Amino acid sequence: MSEKITINNFVTLNKTTAMGMVYADIELINADDLALARRNILNKDEVKRMYVPMLVDSGSYMMAINETIQEQLQLPFKEKRKSVMADGSIVEHDVVGPIEVKFKNRSSVCNAVVLQGDTEPLLGAIPMEEMDVLIHPRQQELVVNPEHPYFAQLKMK
Repeated sequence: MSEKITINNFVTLNKTTAMGMVYADIELINADDLALARRNILNKDEVKRMYVPMLVDSGSYMMAINETIQEQLQLPFKEKRKSVMADGSIVEHDVVGPIEVKFKNRSSVCNAVVLQGDTEPLLGAIPMEEMDVLIHPRQQELVVNPEHPYFAQLKMK
């Protein structure tokens, strides 16, 4: 997803910059498994986790994963919710969780909307805000907030 493109044999651009889309490798962990591992009910190596290249979408509130990710992490169903899609249509989706989301030295625990099939997963604004990460406008990449490099700072007002 960070493929290089050469234009006119002398201008090299990052594909994500050229398209205006930002991707980040995000670690997703079954938070219920983590809780069981903390209580020594489950071995640490049995905790279901995976790295997923996710489209960083600050216009989406929640995180969205696909059915394949949900099945691999075995995330429990919580409820059904209706979502307004990018094309304006309203679709009912399952919501699963909890999921621990990790990026660099940041983490968040949230729920996720489950999209059909192998639909591209999205990192939405809620986990981004909790992790205190930003989209760097010039580099077109997800970064830890440079004003708070060592820990996430939450907005409480």
